[in-house]
Amino acid sequence: MKKKVLSVLLAGAMAACLAGCGSTAGSDNGTAASSDGSAKVGAVRLLNGKPEIDSQLQELAALYKEETGNILTVETIGGDTNAADELKKMYQADNMPDIFVIEANQAGTWDGLLANLEGEAWTNNTGFELVDSSMGTIGFPYTVEATALGYNADVLKAAGIDASTLTSYEAYKTCFETLDAKKDELGLTAVLGWCAEPANLGWSSGTHVFGQYLDAGLAADDTTYIDLLNDGGKVDEARMLNFAKFIGLMNDYSDPALLVDGTYDQQVAGFKEGKYAFITQGNWCVTSPDDVAFECGFAPYAFEDGIDTIIAGPPSYWVSYSEGNVAGAKAFFNWCAGDSAQNILVNKAGLVSPFDDCQYEAVNPFYKSMKTYIDANKYSGWHTMLKKDGLQNVTCVVFSDYAQGKLDAEGFATTMAQVISSYYAN
Repeated sequence: MKKKVLSVLLAGAMAACLAGCGSTAGSDNGTAASSDGSAKVGAVRLLNGKPEIDSQLQELAALYKEETGNILTVETIGGDTNAADELKKMYQADNMPDIFVIEANQAGTWDGLLANLEGEAWTNNTGFELVDSSMGTIGFPYTVEATALGYNADVLKAAGIDASTLTSYEAYKTCFETLDAKKDELGLTAVLGWCAEPANLGWSSGTHVFGQYLDAGLAADDTTYIDLLNDGGKVDEARMLNFAKFIGLMNDYSDPALLVDGTYDQQVAGFKEGKYAFITQGNWCVTSPDDVAFECGFAPYAFEDGIDTIIAGPPSYWVSYSEGNVAGAKAFFNWCAGDSAQNILVNKAGLVSPFDDCQYEAVNPFYKSMKTYIDANKYSGWHTMLKKDGLQNVTCVVFSDYAQGKLDAEGFATTMAQVISSYYAN
């Protein structure tokens, strides 16, 4: 992971989800001097939003104490629990953790309440830190993630399909038709594991899949469509219609038992078991070589001719609450960027390191494909994380209606434009 991307510059505050978060931190914690991991800096609470790596973070905390004498308490939420909602409760109860996770578009919610991490040692070894135009360096990148159409390379090879040719709608149409015709001999339940259920998987359709409309085919620093979106909720009608047609193709070849009301666990389990050739997730859905008996790869959402990129970068960041134990958070971040922590995060948690000096190759089964795209500079940014916070809650319903047959491609494109415009207007 030697490539660097431009730090994200946020243009002003997004819609706040936490009442009263515009206040200015007044404690000395916000300006506490940095410390190395060996200094005694007091206990630190970290709120983890990735339940799938809870055990690894608990191991990380134990090693941190062993090596530094400092205490890190990991509190994990996730699954059906919304991190923003949980943080709201914690803030109102004056029970904030010292470290918590945010997406880039949530930074404005915490204006004045996040510590500036500029000048910390770890910032010299990554280009993935989150930089805010008013608050400075606020986000510690704990992983790089990628999202595209994940595929079972063994199945594609058996069907005679070269994944590198999947750079157009027509190429995917031919690919899906071929796989569908050979389902029985390939042991497939369906070509695609794609679920548009909005209540529990709206985060997936409304953020990750929608994010392909915003960024697929663009350079990492190209903000054309997110800028258009954030300019009052505008969309490119032609691009949205092409995107709609591609989603329609996905609907046609997805497992019907999964498409409308399936769950994330069913989706991922089906892919791991070889029931689906493709899956609409990212490298987080398969983290260990033991999870699958086949090679995994990524292919682009090529809804327009020539699209050949995946989305890659940090989708979220750890931040330090400025009224909490900032010195402790800084000490942990510096230690976490080092060898001992990176060993656990990469080799046991299956994460991809954002640090240039990390010596560990990720064990994640998608890593080889992911690295190929990044090394070739064929990756787009995570600009979906800069949309107006909460937009995914309305766009995901449009995906669901389309999957249920309530909309055609034109109806999807028109409705998507309408709900986005309305959400930004309010």
